[in-house]
Amino acid sequence: MSQGAPDRLLRVDLSAERVESEPVPERWRRRYVGGKGLGARYLYEELEAGVDPLGPANALLFMLGPVSGYLPGDGRYAAVTKSPLTGAFLDSYAGGDFPATLAGALADHVGVLVTGRASDPVRLVVSDGDGRIEPADTWGRDAVETARAFPEACVACIGPAGERRVAYATIASDEATHHAGRGGAGAVMGAKRLKAVVARGEPPTPDESLATLRDAETDRYAESDTGRWLAASETLETVDFADETDVLASRGWQERGFDAAEDVGIEAAREAASGRERDGPIPGGFRIETDEGETVPRGATGMSLGAGLGIDDFDAVAGLGERCNRLGVDLISAGNAIAWAIRAAESGVVDRELSFGEPAVARDLLDEIAARSPPLGDALADGVDAAADRFGGSDLVPAVKRMSLPNYDPGAVAGMALAYATSDRGGCHRRARPVERAVFDTQWGPERAAAAVVAAQDARSLRWSLVADDFAGEALDVAAWLEAVGAPYDDLENAGERIWTLVRLFNVREGFDRDDDACPPALDADGDLDAERFDAMVDAYYAIRGWGRQGRPTPETLARLDLGGVPDEQTPLATDAASTP
Repeated sequence: MSQGAPDRLLRVDLSAERVESEPVPERWRRRYVGGKGLGARYLYEELEAGVDPLGPANALLFMLGPVSGYLPGDGRYAAVTKSPLTGAFLDSYAGGDFPATLAGALADHVGVLVTGRASDPVRLVVSDGDGRIEPADTWGRDAVETARAFPEACVACIGPAGERRVAYATIASDEATHHAGRGGAGAVMGAKRLKAVVARGEPPTPDESLATLRDAETDRYAESDTGRWLAASETLETVDFADETDVLASRGWQERGFDAAEDVGIEAAREAASGRERDGPIPGGFRIETDEGETVPRGATGMSLGAGLGIDDFDAVAGLGERCNRLGVDLISAGNAIAWAIRAAESGVVDRELSFGEPAVARDLLDEIAARSPPLGDALADGVDAAADRFGGSDLVPAVKRMSLPNYDPGAVAGMALAYATSDRGGCHRRARPVERAVFDTQWGPERAAAAVVAAQDARSLRWSLVADDFAGEALDVAAWLEAVGAPYDDLENAGERIWTLVRLFNVREGFDRDDDACPPALDADGDLDAERFDAMVDAYYAIRGWGRQGRPTPETLARLDLGGVPDEQTPLATDAASTP
């Protein structure tokens, strides 16, 4: 790949068995950068309101950024689609080797847009800036087996959960050690009968100026507090942090804190680890051997499959994580679905003998979810809200926009409840994490909490449009990187807000409003998390965003962000003026 920013898109129509290359409009590249932003612009343009997420008209994008393959830290790609779990916009990210290899294979293309549905299972092979559709002879295999069928390439694929359209199925890469996890992008792949994207090629090689910039920012990050923390602990220490600060939801959201947190946290991982994912100043996760093979657990593994299920054996938790990886299922949603089933059984909502603290119970339910059988497994495969719709028990496990929450309990940190409620893809801690600061200062008022959430959401929207490492990307000089490859850009100061607001237009068109930016009833309303305080935070949040009281952007806000000509006739805008914070 030559130096310079990619400026084309590979369009794949599986129904017509056609692959074409097309230019990306320069005005889109200037306003939306790449990754999340550019993916959102294509998704808004390509889809009609109400499109079935599992139908052939839905689009699935594998998006890179203008400097993919060059940035420090863990390279990433964005999977962008309409979520089958939530019905909202979905952007999900995965790191490892696949993104850089895909960047080299795509050459001057910034991503792949897939539409249609194949008549039989297929794979997409990308190399030398082109793609071809081939029959998939790995249909039915798990994600690790599928990847190993192509030892000379990097593979992003689905497992059995994606094939059966589990609503929170993942797209797995790097032999299932990395996942585009939440929201069900893997189910969209399965519905399209696309088993895998196989990238063949060498990652792009930076020229001297790019290499110098990368080395300098790598060194700076490695010496930062965040860099030192991740080098020592990766994200596994979040289990210990959440427990020590009394925000770790355990045993199906019935308790805060877990007596055995240290048994499934960082010290247990260090003791069990055979090494790290990679060498160097940013070493990656801990490699753990399980009965099914090597796995790389993250913080969510210990929180969701350990504390969340009352399981205190690290080896068992790591094994459950590897089972999720091979099946290709989001372990946060899966852990919550299992927790819901156990609570539902204990309360008589479902007729089944299930209990917390039993790895075999969790494993059996995982397999039932991936198989969509029996009826309980089929219901759980569509998420906790779908299971509650079928059986009852809507107050057992919390979800926002039908996406169950990660095991950070916001009961004592009201700002985290706002972050969950206003997340554009559903209950997600990645858009904003005020829990990391507010837990030490619980006196945040509504305006301060709202401002912190808005700022984090905007910053991450820009970072994820560059498709940078979540942590190493925090200190990147975005303008310097874009200029280094000659990428055009406009007004980076407002770019994150523009992208976040564009996604809101997509969700508003799908019927989302203030009622969906709500605190789930399954959360305990003690302490700071009361209805009046929460409503005040939402009011403050909308005011800062320049949205009306129902959460719709105003025409004035769209004009300020150069989005005035974007909304179509199906997208309702605010008819009331935004209030002042």
